[in-house]
Amino acid sequence: MARVTVEDCIDKVDNRFELVLLASHRARLISSGAPLTIDRDNDKNPVVALREIADSSVSAGDLKEDLIHSLQKFVEVDEPEAETVPMIPVGSEDGSGDEQVQFDRMSEEELLAGLEGLTPPDDRD
Repeated sequence: MARVTVEDCIDKVDNRFELVLLASHRARLISSGAPLTIDRDNDKNPVVALREIADSSVSAGDLKEDLIHSLQKFVEVDEPEAETVPMIPVGSEDGSGDEQVQFDRMSEEELLAGLEGLTPPDDRD
């Protein structure tokens, strides 16, 4: 019976600790019902996970992304950006824009006179 060693997998995953994390994650996936990519040969799930990594039948990059996603508590959802509203053309209805826009102008004295004419709301206790 052939044994899977770390040396068989180290060329696929450089860091031994990362290899342990990926193999344990894959073993958990197998035990939860994920399909096998190699024959089991009466091996337990961790050995099958290591064999899959060694044979490159499971991508180490995909396993790493899946592991990171499974550990995230908050997942950002990419929402489409709001569309900008086009500016309304100023001018005639045909859009030529030849007409001048006129603004109501108020002098400072007219503004103060208008404010003096306002009455404060009644204060009731």
